[in-house]
This record gives sequence, C-alpha cells and structure tokens, in this order.
Amino acid sequence: MKTFGTAIILAGGKSTRMGFDKQLIRFQERMLVETLILKLREEFEEIVIVTNKPEFYIGLADIITGDLIQGKGPLGGIHAGLGMASSEYSYVVACDMPSIDMDYVRYMKTRLQTGDQMACVTMLGEWIEPFNAFYRKDLSEHIESFMATGGRAIHRMLDEHSVDYVPEKEARKFSPEWNMFFNLNTREDVREYLQRNEGNGV
Repeated sequence: MKTFGTAIILAGGKSTRMGFDKQLIRFQERMLVETLILKLREEFEEIVIVTNKPEFYIGLADIITGDLIQGKGPLGGIHAGLGMASSEYSYVVACDMPSIDMDYVRYMKTRLQTGDQMACVTMLGEWIEPFNAFYRKDLSEHIESFMATGGRAIHRMLDEHSVDYVPEKEARKFSPEWNMFFNLNTREDVREYLQRNEGNGV
C-alpha cells in the first residue's frame, strides 16, 4: 500500500444557503470539481468522489461512492472515502473549496512522514479545519464505531486519536489570507471568488 496516493473529494451536502446544488458550480465553462480534480492529479494517482449524485462524475474520478452510513454529515463522507482509498493516507477536500494550495498539501505530507499520526489537520485558533487535511485509512473503522454511538463531530472523533495539528501561524505562511480554506456557501461567496480571480459567472 502506498503511503500517499489518494485524494478524496466530498461532494455531498444540502447546499441550503447556496440555493442550488453546489456540485453544479461552474467557472469558465467547467465544473468546480473538474478544476479540483485537474489540480489534484498533479499530486495524487487516485481520485475518490463521495457524492449523492454519481451521475455528475462519470469519467472524472477513479472511484465514485456514496455514504455507506446515511445521515452522518461530512464524517460519513470521510468514512466512505477512506473505506475506498487504496493508500495509507488520503487527502480530503470539499467540492466547494476552489483555492487549495498544493505546496501546503506537500508540506502536510512531510509532517506525516515523521510520525505515526492518524491525521494531519490545521488549526484556526482553537478550532480545526477538517478539510484540506489528511486522514489515515485505519480511521475508517474507528469512525464507524464513533458514528454507531451517535457521534457526528469530526473534532470529537479526532480527540480519541493521535493527530498532527498544524498551528494556524504555520499554515498562514502558505496562505496569509486563509484562502486555501475558503469555501463557497452562498452566491455572495461565489461572486467574491470570481472578483478575486477574474473568472466567469456560474
């Protein structure tokens, strides 16, 4: 099993605040997820998409799956993705995060090579950024047990394991404005992103 090789894109969610399915966001005539995949292919051999709309991604990913345990939110998506992954660690990102930084991805890899951590997750103050993070495949069984007791919160699940937490100060060396964790929740977020990047409308 390769140490690093899999990237997991979580493409579920209800998109309530957006007003339409975020999986359909397009920039410059391309779905945002397609752009993410092209960027991730620079570093990862295997792309896993966890989605409730598999028909959107035929031909785009190596593996397409849905939540194996329904109704558990993002944690259920991480569980499903890790279960399908072929590498020891998987990079996990949400489908509405357009500004991932591949230098930071590689930096997290170097941190994981020095220990026996179950995840590498960035801190924002006292909170965690659960996406744009690495999780170990072995966590899949632990997540399933955690969810079986009613657990849904990613940070609570991680409290039970050895995790490499990247301090906010260190992460801001790569992304001073925290853009690499920016996600598109509303139409205003989309407009803001387009203005920053001089893209086209959705």
